[in-house]
Amino acid sequence: MPDYNEFLERIFEVLKPFAKQGVLLNEDCELVAELGLTSLQVMELIEQLEDHFDMSIPLNILPDIRTVRDLARALEKLES
Repeated sequence: MPDYNEFLERIFEVLKPFAKQGVLLNEDCELVAELGLTSLQVMELIEQLEDHFDMSIPLNILPDIRTVRDLARALEKLES
């Protein structure tokens, strides 16, 4: 069962191509406000995480997720 750090590591891997020049990816990065992800890109991120961890992520948790940390914690809760 993956832990918080494994989720975090994978999220960073998936987000690397979206990081704007000069933006350092960290747990406090906001997915939309800072990284500028569109709703489609957020869905692609979720899909990649679902595939990688072989899990289902309910869409109703998305409104509560703003930062990378929020996403990693939400995934951790889903796995527990």
